[in-house]
Amino acid sequence: MPRIDSQTLTQLNTLTPDQKERLYQQASELISENKRDLFDRLASLRTRHIAVVLEDIYQSHNASAVLRSCDCFGVQDVHVIEANNPFNPAGDVAVGSSKWVDYYPYHDTPSAYTRLREMGYKIVATTPHTNDTLITDLDISQPIALVFGTELTGLTPQAIDLADSYVKIPMYGFTESFNISVCAALSLFSITSRLRNSNIPWQLTPEQIIDLKLHWCTQAIRDGESVLNNLINKL
Repeated sequence: MPRIDSQTLTQLNTLTPDQKERLYQQASELISENKRDLFDRLASLRTRHIAVVLEDIYQSHNASAVLRSCDCFGVQDVHVIEANNPFNPAGDVAVGSSKWVDYYPYHDTPSAYTRLREMGYKIVATTPHTNDTLITDLDISQPIALVFGTELTGLTPQAIDLADSYVKIPMYGFTESFNISVCAALSLFSITSRLRNSNIPWQLTPEQIIDLKLHWCTQAIRDGESVLNNLINKL
């Protein structure tokens, strides 16, 4: 879930950009210089132009592997549909990536799609389809939400029917599909590589970067949530 709880988020949202900057400067004094440098470098490389959507992933190692790929490729947000299976990433596979990537739960696919469209995303189902396109040819000029399905059966008919477009990864072997975590990694590699070599404004805004670094501080500081609340109250 988002790294900061709803009460703290409400407080943060009342702050001006200058106040958030001051808050981060104070919070960042409690972490190492190396961590501060890492936050500065990685936040500038994060994107929300792409979001990942997982529909009912039930194997924890696959859920974790997708989170790890999102972190490695700089994709900040994962939207999780838990209609039947709870999202339960395994720590040994995620290697801490769940601390740095935000994930948002939904009870069903329509509500997830509705929220994503409100956020400006085009819903792209990763499945072979009559009107599909290759991942290398996918139009990435507007924000896209890539939807991945369950390990055995793929996306539900509802997830496919309600999608805006469809994409597939080319395959040339006897096996008919990739593992979900492999499919996500290949898709993100292809899209983020193209995105970072384009003129598309894929980076976060300055205020989003400060918000993100504040989120990360709560993960890097012992009892970070309480520390951040105390600092907010002192502003």
